[in-house]
Amino acid sequence: MNNIAWDESVHGPVVASAAHEPGRTPVTRRAFMRGGAMAVVGTAAIPTFLTRSVMAQATAAQARGKKLVVIFQRGAADGLNVVVPYREPSYYQYRPNIGIPQNAVIDLDGFFGLHPAMGPLKPLWDQKHLAIVHASGSPDPSRSHFDAQDFMESGTPGMKATVDGWLNRALQAEDLACPDCAHTPFRAVALGSEVPRTLEGRIQAVALNNIRDFGVQSTPAASGFAAMYDESTDSILHGTGQETFAAVKMLKAADPTKYAPAAGANYPGGPFGNSLKQIAQLLKANLGVEAAFADIGGWDTHQNQGNVDGQLAGRLREFSEGLAAFWTDMGDQAGDIVLVSMSEFGRTCRQNGTGGTDHGHANVMFVLGGPVQGGKVYGRWPGLSPEQLYEGRDLAITTDFRQVLGEAAYKTLGARNMEVVFPQSGLQRRNFLNILQV
Repeated sequence: MNNIAWDESVHGPVVASAAHEPGRTPVTRRAFMRGGAMAVVGTAAIPTFLTRSVMAQATAAQARGKKLVVIFQRGAADGLNVVVPYREPSYYQYRPNIGIPQNAVIDLDGFFGLHPAMGPLKPLWDQKHLAIVHASGSPDPSRSHFDAQDFMESGTPGMKATVDGWLNRALQAEDLACPDCAHTPFRAVALGSEVPRTLEGRIQAVALNNIRDFGVQSTPAASGFAAMYDESTDSILHGTGQETFAAVKMLKAADPTKYAPAAGANYPGGPFGNSLKQIAQLLKANLGVEAAFADIGGWDTHQNQGNVDGQLAGRLREFSEGLAAFWTDMGDQAGDIVLVSMSEFGRTCRQNGTGGTDHGHANVMFVLGGPVQGGKVYGRWPGLSPEQLYEGRDLAITTDFRQVLGEAAYKTLGARNMEVVFPQSGLQRRNFLNILQV
């Protein structure tokens, strides 16, 4: 893809496992010793990179105490009903049945308002911890979920040959800025059954469904393995064993069976709330997490989308309650966290014949955190008049999503080289919206 025509007017675990199947090959003492840890850590696999030293010095990002959390709303959320342009007359003309009534909108600035199911986020807006970027998204015209998600997670719209994800490259760019900095095995963590496209790449990442399944179990076997490692005279075995157990014990220190969220942190039930709760747990356990990822599905509202209530409202309630609980749970540490949300594309301006919306173009992003200059909707609003629509049907994009993610990576992780993070984009610091304080 060619360089972006930047809008200068904008202001405003699963990590691969080498474990063998039982009985497939003869088990020698050496193989047993090296593979023993795999057998005592529950259902998760311990990847080879966890055998590296885990007690190294903190990275530059860790020294600053900054962490970046990325949330992907899979299925293409309807940004026009998420952050409603309720002063746009065309909005209600396009959506006679699913539009959010003006008297139900949670007003933000006299023009935009939150969907009423997003009440938990209003205090964060008022406290200026929450910012919104409207009319944002990928410049690629694809309306395919698969392609659009791939382009956003790779950070290279229109380029299918990209082998790694933008967040992995952001960590690589951090290494370029601080080549002597060391990292823990939990530097990059995803909550889920596999490493997401966003985190694929040279920097190793851990994916886990549940912290409870990732840790040395309190069993005689585990103690026996540890003792065997201690007594080994094989320097390679000894080092590998000690480091593996040290890595696992780092996570065990979080003790998920005893973890209790902070007072007032009421996570919603379901996978998304559980993912955010576990991210909070990992961050508060001081395991060296610098980047974390989670996703929430169910946004493809082709039918029966609803307005104040209904399918979309349920997703937004879970999403908002999750973010609000995470913020409360992090307490004083929330000041060093930046959370960014994204979705592959928006929905059509006009409702369809089945009470829903179809695949569109521009969308809305949320940025939450201590460094956020919130209480503001960023980006240039393109309008909803027929002549202002993208291809005569969709909200037009005025902010490339990489402007938002690039600023987050730059100011949180210290990723200075935007060409590494978003190759062939032409993105520079002057293209940032200045959502985050330096």
